Formats: sequence, C-alpha cells, structure tokens
Amino acid sequence: MVNMHTLILLFLVNWISVSQCRVTTEGDQAVLEGRSVTVPCHYDPQYAGYVKYWCQGHIKNFCTTLARTDTPRSAEPDATEEEKVTIFDDQVQQVFTVTMRNLKTADAGWYWCGVEVGGVWSADVTASLHINVVHGMSVVNSRLSGEEGSSISVECLYSEKYRQSEKKWCRSGDWSSCLVTGSNGTYQDRSVLIQDDRKWAFVVTLSRLRMRDAGWYFCAAGQQQMAVHVLVTPRAPTSDGPQERNLNIT
Repeated sequence: MVNMHTLILLFLVNWISVSQCRVTTEGDQAVLEGRSVTVPCHYDPQYAGYVKYWCQGHIKNFCTTLARTDTPRSAEPDATEEEKVTIFDDQVQQVFTVTMRNLKTADAGWYWCGVEVGGVWSADVTASLHINVVHGMSVVNSRLSGEEGSSISVECLYSEKYRQSEKKWCRSGDWSSCLVTGSNGTYQDRSVLIQDDRKWAFVVTLSRLRMRDAGWYFCAAGQQQMAVHVLVTPRAPTSDGPQERNLNIT
C-alpha cells in the first residue's frame, strides 16, 4: 500500500516536471470590431500528440471551451469563414493556431491556449492573453516613402461601426483639403484614388508623387482619424546623358 510520503513525493516530482514544460503565446491584443485575429500557441515537443484547446474566461478552471483539436469541424486548416472559431495544430512546428472571426465587443476578455494533459496529478499546461475589441481605426503603415513621380498606397482599417460612413483623405491641419468617397465608396482624380471595400478597409493610392506632396495626412471614417506621414524623395538622376555624335568630316 502506497503511504502518504510516497504520494507527496510523486506529486512533487510530477509538479516539477510539469512546471518545466510550457505553452507560450503572444501578449495582449487589440482588434477592431468586425475583424479577425489569429493567435499562435507554441508548445514543447513532448505535447505534440496531445489534444489542444482554446477557452474563454478570466479563471482557467472555469473557462468556456470554444474549440478543440479533437473536434473535426473546428480543427480544419481550411475552415469556412462562417465558423466563428477554428483551431489548427501543426505538430511539426509545435504550434497550434486559433482564429476568431467577425469579433464583437462582447468577445473581449481573457483567453487560454491549453494542452490537455489529464490525470489526477497532472494539470493542463496553459498560457493566457487578453483580447480587447475596439471601435475605431488603424493603418497598416503610418509612414510611407516614395520617389518623385512614383505611386504609394496606404491601407486604412476601420471597425464595423463605420462601414457606412464616408471615408476621407485629408492634409493634416486643413479640413478643406479632404477628399471624400462618394455613394459608390470611391473617389478619384488625376493623382489620388480612394477605394472602400465597405467591409473593414479603404485604400488610398497617391500617384505621380511630387515633392510638395510630402507631409502629414490623415485617413478618416466618421469621427475617427489616423495620422499618416508621406515622405517624397527626389527622383534619382539617370545615367543616360546627351549622346555624342561622331561626325565624319571629309
């Protein structure tokens, strides 16, 4: 019969071994409402064959499981857009990824990457992060650079709340300079094209850049604005100079 000291020793050995094994993930994230987020969860090699899961809740022991790798429908890498949460385990790279789509403000909160270890003396191996779902805007790149005469593009992202709002591209400090999309979600002149996909992004393309185009701008949706800096560099001199002509004088 196993005595109490043996049980305690077994528990401590197991606790030490589990504490040295881990799951890691990214830090806290902020996501625009209506957009998607993909979270990588890395695990140690010995967990390759274990079930992985994703759950929501402030306390791990009481969180709600949203996806598991042993649930076929949620574990397919090519899952359809209609599925809210999908999970895929890449055992070669030792990482499982979770994708959450069409996020709402109610989806904000604490989430857990988990490896189901099981057993009386073995706790699951987990890592947590907080996801915040926000209204507003962001830009893919807030600092752009292009050579004189070339073209550059900036992608302005917005949350679901602003899908039907006018989209604008303006010189910072000069509201009279704003270029506004029409009813079809576009604006175009000789040097600026604005295209709104009416889902979560509009793209501003500046063509035929001139030196005077350099400076601060902002893209706007509703009352939301995001600053963008444009740098225009001088056109590089060409190596083709005037060609000398050889004249044969007789």
